Amino acid sequence: MPQPALSISRRLRSTPFTDRVEAAGVKAYTVYNHMLLPTVFRSVEEDYRHLKTAVQVWDVAVERQVEVRGPDAARLVQMLTPRDLRSLTIGRCFYTPMVDETGGMLNDPVTLKLAEDRYWISIADSDLLFWIKGLAYGRALEVDVTEPDVSPLAVQGPKAEELVARVFGEDIKDIRFFRFREVTFQGQTMILARSGYSRQGGFEIYCTSTALGPALWDALFEAGRDLDVHAGCPNLIERIEGGLLSYGNDMTRENTPHECGLGNFCDTVTAIGCCGRDALLRVAQEGPIRQIRSLAIGDAPVAPCSGTWPVMAGEKKVGQITSAAWSPDFGTNVALGMIRLSHWDPDTVLQVHTNDGVREATVQEKHFLADSASKPN
Repeated sequence: MPQPALSISRRLRSTPFTDRVEAAGVKAYTVYNHMLLPTVFRSVEEDYRHLKTAVQVWDVAVERQVEVRGPDAARLVQMLTPRDLRSLTIGRCFYTPMVDETGGMLNDPVTLKLAEDRYWISIADSDLLFWIKGLAYGRALEVDVTEPDVSPLAVQGPKAEELVARVFGEDIKDIRFFRFREVTFQGQTMILARSGYSRQGGFEIYCTSTALGPALWDALFEAGRDLDVHAGCPNLIERIEGGLLSYGNDMTRENTPHECGLGNFCDTVTAIGCCGRDALLRVAQEGPIRQIRSLAIGDAPVAPCSGTWPVMAGEKKVGQITSAAWSPDFGTNVALGMIRLSHWDPDTVLQVHTNDGVREATVQEKHFLADSASKPN
């Protein structure tokens, strides 16, 4: 059956790279932060194979920045997250689960500290800007909360470092994972971070000029001709293999960081000021009763999970699959799901009611690309 078309209007903002993405032959989009995020160029599997062997340039301008700036900036950013930010120094990025007053997940951004009184919060898909503005106004904090003209462009894959070095200089190879530094492109200062939404390694260039976006894209493709550089996008198969969570899909405001397996990024006792701290202290003490797990779903390839699939133990529902896809490298369907404590032990065999019928699924001890060096900081 033909898929319904998406009507484009001014409510869906373009990016500095939209024209280049269209010229590169994008085949599908999703809507993310009121913008269009590419999801397929050649095919999901072809894009997956290329990402693991070469280098891709991704338009991820949908990762909007919330800038928090002013004398109370550090106080406000700490209010948002149960992660203790006192060790976040200038030039570092922290993966920061952000919660409401109940401890429910509002977003899982990367936070960059640009100065003692200036932060960028690089958000996933949600209107976090309004929550931060509300806290700032309600607490009468001396701080400005804005969305600056910043559009990230990701360079991902095993040849990413070589490509980025050709454009910005060999010294970028000294940037450690989840660190960043200022670079210059055509006289404009930009931020270059060793980070990205894949386990293949790479960088994110925080383009600080909409006008220079096309030139930056073109420069990367010109420099990477012999590296087999292609336009790409976050890849469904690779992110599930790597256990990379998708806010709004794998987790929502109904889940705490501990349920999302993000307890290592919560310093609830010492993160004084976090607005969800009291609720999370109880969760940390008692432990979650459900948690995200990686699973292998057997038999032939299943259609990608576009909603949720019930996970059953006999007649009892014990969880749900939130993301799934066939993995060519692992020869099975890889999946992420929220599973109850009673059934989340490794090697537990469950039944998943997929769109293609009931399949057996086995809970994994860790995600499929667990040995990757590209892990959140």
